Amino acid sequence: MQTNAKVSTLKRLRRIEGQVRGLARMVEDDRYCIDVVTQLSAVRAALRAVEEEVLRDHASHCIEHAIASGNKADQRRKVAELMDVVRRSAR
Repeated sequence: MQTNAKVSTLKRLRRIEGQVRGLARMVEDDRYCIDVVTQLSAVRAALRAVEEEVLRDHASHCIEHAIASGNKADQRRKVAELMDVVRRSAR
């Protein structure tokens, strides 16, 4: 990962980690189910944002490098890899 994307991703993941700990406390404290579900939704959205950031970095760094290299096999491999991860994340 590029340095700026890595720093941003780690910051977001640490924030998400805190959200998940907060969710555990909510469950332990028998908080209202709808409040728990609302926070679960917020965590999923935050994870999706991190996923998008990592994919954006991958496209702008790894795939761009494969294109610039002129290596057709590497280009095909990187695009296939990207398509596979996008397919899996859409589930």
